[in-house]
This record gives sequence, C-alpha cells and structure tokens, in this order.
Amino acid sequence: MTIRHHLSDTLLMNYASGSLSEAFNLFAATHLSMCDACRAQVEAFEALGGTVIDQVDVAGMADNDIETAVDRITSTAPPPRSPPRPVARHRGAVPTPLADYIGGGLDQVKWRAMALGVRQSILPTAKGASARLLRIPAGREMPVHGHNGTELTMVLRGAFLDDGRRYSPGDVEISDQATEHAPVADVGEDCICLVASDATLKFSGLLPRLAQKFFRI
Repeated sequence: MTIRHHLSDTLLMNYASGSLSEAFNLFAATHLSMCDACRAQVEAFEALGGTVIDQVDVAGMADNDIETAVDRITSTAPPPRSPPRPVARHRGAVPTPLADYIGGGLDQVKWRAMALGVRQSILPTAKGASARLLRIPAGREMPVHGHNGTELTMVLRGAFLDDGRRYSPGDVEISDQATEHAPVADVGEDCICLVASDATLKFSGLLPRLAQKFFRI
C-alpha cells in the first residue's frame, strides 16, 4: 500500500503532545497504524521534541511558527531509523484503534442510510469534535459543500477523487474553511472513509441544509 497524502506536521505534533480531541486522536491513531512515514515522524517528535513542545502552545501557533518549531526539532535529529514494522490489524483490514470503536471489522459496522445511497455510522467520542464512517456508492458525487472548521477524511476501502487528486486506502484529505468541493467516489467499489470534524459543513443546496441537523453533519 502506497500512501501519498499524509497528516500535517501540526496534527502530528499535537498528537505527539496529547492535545488532540478524542475524535481527532482516533483519526490520527488510525492513520499512524497504516502509515510508516507518519508513525516515524511522531516517534521523532516524541523522542526529540518533547522539550520544545512543552515550551510552546502548539494549538495556538500560526502555520509559520509551526514550521519553525518543526525545523528546530528536525535540525537536531539523528540519522533516520528504519521504518517501524506495520501495526497488526483486526479482521477486515481495520486498524486496531478503529476496530476497538466499531467492535471488529467493517462487516460489524451498523450503517444508517442518508441521501443518494450514502450511509454513515457515527462513532462514540467526547464532545468538541465528531468521528464517523461514511460509505459512498461507487461513482457517486457528494453535494457541493464547504466547511466551518477542520475536517479530516481518510480512505479505508475503495477510493475517491477530489480537485484532480485520487485518495486511496490510508490517504488523508484535510479540509478547512477555505475548502469548497464535491468529492466523487471512484468507480469499481464503494468508498468507505473515516471522517473527523470539529464543526458542521456548509451546504449551498436546500435539501442538504434541511437534512444537516438530522444527520448531524
């Protein structure tokens, strides 16, 4: 499996410092169990950046300050170690952190029907952010929408296309308030994604807006 789209350094640093919400922490842990590169980066932050992270408020830093902190950590790093071994997964190729929330593999997910054939399963996490699984029929385009905050989307099975990029298993798409898009599930098989968000979506269409509160999106 080749992962081309990763978590940002900001999210990895916040994960290493233990400052993510439960939903975002679940998302990050799930990605790390699939991605050797991000897992090695977190281990480097934990091993080399503990003192730096303790001295700064990562969550309140601007992007250029985050980059400066990352440069400070990586500039003192020893030669890279070989990538850690992949983490064992539960049945159905579901990473262990996520399997603990859904009780096993994807076959155990209790889906709830939405519109256009899309189904979701909201995961039990603390307030402040939400986590859910989405199952999008192959070839289906999602309604055009924007974001009131940050949304993380990671493919578990299948793939989707957005803004000229293809996201396959393990890939992460990071959307924020500047993002407006309409992702399309790739043909061939349904796309199953893990999604974590800290705010609601912004829909332009009337029907999605009416259904928004009911489906908690």
